[in-house]
Amino acid sequence: MDVNTAIVRALEIIGVDTVFGGSGQVNGSMMLALRDSEKIRTIAVRNEQAASFMACGYAMFSDKLGVCFSTGGPGEFNLFSGLAVAYSDSLPVLAISGYVSQVIEGKGALNESSGKNRTPDSRAMFGATTKKSFIISRAEYACDIIEEAINLAFEGRPGPVHIHVPKDITTAEVPNYREIMLRIEPILPDPLIIMNAADAVSKALSRNAKLGLLVGYGTFRSKAGQAALEFAEKYNIPFMTTMDGKGIMPENHPLSLGVYGTSGDPGALEYFEQAEMIIAMGNSFAQNATFNYKNLYGDKTLIHINIDKNELGKVYKPDYAIHSDIKPAIKMLAERLAENQPAALNHDYKIDKYYDKVLENSGDKMHPGILSQIISRSLPPGSILLGDAGSGMLWLNCYTQLAGGQNFQNPGSFGPMASHVNGAIGIKCANPSKTVVCVPGDGAYLMGGWELLTCVENNIPVIWIILNNGEYNIVKKFLMNIYGDYAFMKFTNPDFVKFAEACGAAGFRAETPEEFEAAYSQALALNKPVLIDAVIDPDLYPPFSLGKV
Repeated sequence: MDVNTAIVRALEIIGVDTVFGGSGQVNGSMMLALRDSEKIRTIAVRNEQAASFMACGYAMFSDKLGVCFSTGGPGEFNLFSGLAVAYSDSLPVLAISGYVSQVIEGKGALNESSGKNRTPDSRAMFGATTKKSFIISRAEYACDIIEEAINLAFEGRPGPVHIHVPKDITTAEVPNYREIMLRIEPILPDPLIIMNAADAVSKALSRNAKLGLLVGYGTFRSKAGQAALEFAEKYNIPFMTTMDGKGIMPENHPLSLGVYGTSGDPGALEYFEQAEMIIAMGNSFAQNATFNYKNLYGDKTLIHINIDKNELGKVYKPDYAIHSDIKPAIKMLAERLAENQPAALNHDYKIDKYYDKVLENSGDKMHPGILSQIISRSLPPGSILLGDAGSGMLWLNCYTQLAGGQNFQNPGSFGPMASHVNGAIGIKCANPSKTVVCVPGDGAYLMGGWELLTCVENNIPVIWIILNNGEYNIVKKFLMNIYGDYAFMKFTNPDFVKFAEACGAAGFRAETPEEFEAAYSQALALNKPVLIDAVIDPDLYPPFSLGKV
């Protein structure tokens, strides 16, 4: 068995059924090995950056390893944006790239990226954007490296890893081939810290203090949504989510206050201000969830649970820092509380959500909030809804209500445009039974929309709803707020319907809520790639709150 086949076999063993990548001279033999796999579907992309975003999507709402591959040199450099997303957003992703033959390393060969003699240094670049970058320098090292890399991707806080495969190693025989093993150990909390935190919660409950749960994306990765919901219900504790955590707990639940943050729901912001104790689960306290890192916890007790000990105290010093997977921590906290038998909370709180507000079009173009409400009302149970970098994700955050196992995700802190335009394809591949709807702005779509061809070619039914306002809307708003002026924010769009049809997809254009609702209904029924060009009012902006200190 050669190195290529050993890599493919390892991916098959751990249940990877789809990989994403681009072709090239240095990784040609890898593509032949993938072609011969009976268990792995290979999606060949137009640009390797899209492959890296698709690998992120594949891992985002599944237990699977996202895999992207490329040739060496320019191909592998196209992977960095997606790996940066995986690194900041805790996604287990493996990137495999070609590398110059070792016997000619340093001579400046085609696509060389050894860092020697004025060649780009891909090893340094991957080292800076992954948990670890490896190089298979000898065929007998292949299985050990593959096993270590894959385990590391899942270990602790998940993240990306990378393997360089030199051209002269790819077809070398592996003399000591063995099947790899996954050895993922959960991170469990310190029982003493759990006991102390539970006692503090028990005392707060006994005096009917205002407690709140703040749920982040780490709660999803730990499969702790149901445990967190049961915890909230038992003690009647209102909960709110960050934008990344939207949908992890049902937003139509009577304890749901909605989203907390700069575009958060008014009721969530009000309750947070009054709360005496916050239990934060799987939060990194991102900029938009902290109102630009304001001092939000000066007069509150903060219990912070996170799988990454570096997140504990990074932004706010918790009173109780629990380094753990979310699920076992919540269960142990609940068990300790049950020993104390505290009463559930009994106080009033206001449900005030943007989703419930009545909106009206003020001009001849659609209100993005109305469009978001329509999307939400007809979104099938279990669907995955995606925003992309820009105002679109904020409109969805405010004016959709997710329940029935539905999930939402926006580009995280790194936040490249088009990451979810293309990531949606990977999400659909990992979740074929779920409806996947991506709502990018027109600027974000134009950065990666050529992969619609990839979707059609591979029959991957994703729905894209393009918010068409001919500008970088949210950036323009920020510039206007700061400078009272803006530049280079406007651009010209193509005919998106003709573009969709030229690619072999279905295309619709909607200029009114009625037209959009009809197009959206058809898109949900078609089970094929669909593009909806939704013309929206460029003079409307999603709600923002500056918060209070």
